[in-house]
Order: sequence, then structure tokens, then C-alpha cells
Amino acid sequence: MDNEKLETIYATVSDSIKGNPGAWQFFIKELPIMSITDANHNRMRIMSPIADSNSLSNDLIKSALVANFHTALDVKYAVSDGILWSVFIHPLKELSEAQVKDAVSQVYYANINFGTTFASTSLTFPSNISEKEEEKIDEIPKFKKL
Repeated sequence: MDNEKLETIYATVSDSIKGNPGAWQFFIKELPIMSITDANHNRMRIMSPIADSNSLSNDLIKSALVANFHTALDVKYAVSDGILWSVFIHPLKELSEAQVKDAVSQVYYANINFGTTFASTSLTFPSNISEKEEEKIDEIPKFKKL
């Protein structure tokens, strides 16, 4: 995989895209998704902002950490610069086109499912989470469209 191939894939799976090789922002159903690469170090990220991390309750943060183990699969919930993100991080060259498309899908679904199922796909790993911990949290501050 390289930047040229990534841009072609992002253009086909998104509603709109802007940016330059190695740094793109695109939208899927108005949800902002970004991707950055570092070809020199063979790394890449696909990520989407979810919420101001300072506005999240401890229960939501704990639920996101549990989801990283059971339902977020190839993406993770992570905090950087005061923002909670759904993020996929991987070596760049080793990625296939199918993996990139799947990663974009998982970043999207992890974002929109934050606070409910916290799932990036329909697959989950079993857990011993109590029913009380599985209660859905209704009021989750979301970022507005960029």
C-alpha cells in the first residue's frame, strides 16, 4: 500500500475527500474521518473525532476501555489532545485494499456506536460484563460536522 492507492480507496468509499498525499479528510454520511501516513516510517492512521474527552464520564471512559478488548476489534478508542477518537493504526506497506476498506468501516462504526454498543463490527468477543455495566448512556456529547 502507498499514498496513491490510499487516496484512490478513500475517494471510492467516501462522500467527499480533500487533502494531499499523506494527509486527507473525508466524509462518510457527514462523519469526518482523517488519515495520515508516514511512508518513511511505514505507518498510517485512519481516525475520526468522537467527543471532547474532558466531557466524558468515568463510566464512559471505562466502557470504551472494555470495548477496546471486546467490541472495537481492529480499531481502538483513544484520547489525544483532549479529543476521544476512533482510530486504526497499522504499518502502511503491508495493508491490502480490503484491509483499508474494512478499517474505514470500523473507524466509522466505532464512532457512531460510541456510548451504545461500542462496536466496530457485528463480531464481538465474549465477556463477563455485568448487566449494570452494559446500560446504555443516553447523553453523549458529540462533535459537530467540521
